[in-house]
Amino acid sequence: MPPMTRRKLPAVKKNCPYCAAKTEPDYKDVDSLKRYMTDRGRIIGKSRSALCQKHQRRVATAIKRARHLAMLPFTGSPR
Repeated sequence: MPPMTRRKLPAVKKNCPYCAAKTEPDYKDVDSLKRYMTDRGRIIGKSRSALCQKHQRRVATAIKRARHLAMLPFTGSPR
């Protein structure tokens, strides 16, 4: 039996919405931060979120701050 391999998803074009709008991610804007999380509560990687490296780091920090303030969940909803 062959070992299980992971399929790589194709990368998304870098069209950072924060660079285009010249804004910064904010931990209080929960609706926009939810776009960069999976339904299980994980932060989506830079290759799938179409963010530049600078804003990916800032989005991750904003998500973590919102989690500590109980604005976002640490995990997804139970099944």
